[in-house]
Amino acid sequence: MIGKLKGLVDSYGDDHVILDVQGVGYLVHCSARTLQALPSAGEAATLFIETFVREDMIRLYGFVSQAEKSWFLLLQNVQGVGSKVALSVLSTLSPSELANAVALGDRAMVARANGVGPKVAARIVAELKDKAPGFADVDPAVAGLAASLDEKRAPAPVADAVSALVNLGYAQIQASAAVAAALREGGEEADTAKLIRLGLKELAR
Repeated sequence: MIGKLKGLVDSYGDDHVILDVQGVGYLVHCSARTLQALPSAGEAATLFIETFVREDMIRLYGFVSQAEKSWFLLLQNVQGVGSKVALSVLSTLSPSELANAVALGDRAMVARANGVGPKVAARIVAELKDKAPGFADVDPAVAGLAASLDEKRAPAPVADAVSALVNLGYAQIQASAAVAAALREGGEEADTAKLIRLGLKELAR
């Protein structure tokens, strides 16, 4: 079984790269994010490989990091998620962004991927939340705030501040992180206006 390939980039397709390894061209399917990270044709590249073997085909999937490969496999544990959808998610979100989205229950972030509807995004978040804690690098305060918002038990100023930042175009994850930081700086008694102001200051860093 192939676990890693190191060779020269021969050519690119819409969803794959052909990697020349000592004269043998391997066709490796990749996420758009991985393809963008690879060098130009003729240059050296290394990909971590997952090999799918079926009766009628052998297909190679390649990743620039072990974290991306791990998420590719984890995603396919979710009902309704196959290799195509998993690559679509990884084309839209980096492993760290996906980890944060899962940890914070941000279904909308996951649903940004092509082919991922609200129901599939909800399943991804729900089913992977306990399976992927090692991948997440999330501030516990942010995770706690996200949970309280999701359960509609966050104080009104906090919920209003997050909502205001989201309305300004920030993602739910960014808004939650900014307001969590604002709470630390402004204290639990801070009103909505102060939390928004401090949150914007945090986002501007």
